[in-house]
Amino acid sequence: MKGEPIMTPTLKTFTTANPTISKDVAVADDAWLANCTKAQTFRLFEVPDPGVDECIVLYRAKLKTEGLMGRAYLEMWCRLPGRGEFFSRGLNQVVTGSNDWVSCEIPFLLQKDEKPDLIRLNLAVESTGWLWKKAVAGKVWIKGVELLKAPLG
Repeated sequence: MKGEPIMTPTLKTFTTANPTISKDVAVADDAWLANCTKAQTFRLFEVPDPGVDECIVLYRAKLKTEGLMGRAYLEMWCRLPGRGEFFSRGLNQVVTGSNDWVSCEIPFLLQKDEKPDLIRLNLAVESTGWLWKKAVAGKVWIKGVELLKAPLG
């Protein structure tokens, strides 16, 4: 019906009780902390057999930075059996420098019969500039990590 909110079911919520895949991430102040010393991808979580297709999968989290030389953003990979892995990156929601908590969200559009058997949730940190050789330093905290499902259209 018109005017009613669209339901966005939560597929998975992660708390600091859930260990991250990357051992370079620590728990600090009810969030995960990534100390950044180089450009890298912090592998946070994997969701096997999420049971989704013909929808929009949303990776939502809050990011906070301190002295980040470089930029950080959310990254999601979906593995489609027989087709390979495909990604979505939050390049329009990068954080850099020092910031308080910022809500970020990236979508992945799944058409009919596109059923991932694995979804990977990452935090990507990269250097800035044309040469991609500048030093990366600083801290990134991440919390409120959720994987959600929204209808197409």
